Amino acid sequence: MDSQEKKFERVNQKRRTRTELLRAAREIVEKGGHPSIADVADLAGISRATAYRYFSTPEEIIREAVLDGVADIITIPPAKEDADAAEVEKRLDKLVSDIFHMVLGNESIFRALLGSSAVGQTQVRRGARRIAWLKEAMAPLQGQMPPKQFQKLVNALSLMTGIESLVVMRDICELEPKEAEEVLRWAATTLLSGALAENS
Repeated sequence: MDSQEKKFERVNQKRRTRTELLRAAREIVEKGGHPSIADVADLAGISRATAYRYFSTPEEIIREAVLDGVADIITIPPAKEDADAAEVEKRLDKLVSDIFHMVLGNESIFRALLGSSAVGQTQVRRGARRIAWLKEAMAPLQGQMPPKQFQKLVNALSLMTGIESLVVMRDICELEPKEAEEVLRWAATTLLSGALAENS
């Protein structure tokens, strides 16, 4: 095996190790646990010292397990060049619905992620993915409104996506999933309509 092949194998081995650690973390969290790095390493059959080289805190491994497991579910098709407001509304509505179902389908692990952010010492910024998704879904509007207004709209719409919105709908408003989704989709399209009206 030459040096290039050895390098390739090392990269693959690191990827496999990381994947196995994340799989183990996800398994623990889905059963209602809050795993330590040691717990994850033991379940994965990987040395604790090795696990600590990949992840330094439980919050970090929980966050990565969540994002690694579900991020690829969200796909946003390229916008048409002549996309109008109605098309943007459809794109936004689908995105809000897709994120809602992604979170609902992984509710226990997202709640663990939210909990680790609320009580942990991690400084990792959360929510960046939803911001990127929202900007992509509404990309046709970027040239139609001032940058500050577009960013303000994206920031407001971020409240309609993610585990935080699900917790409000389920725990505070006591809505069933179907009702919760309807409210969030309505709120998102209402915000969009209001922003477009301000800009007209």
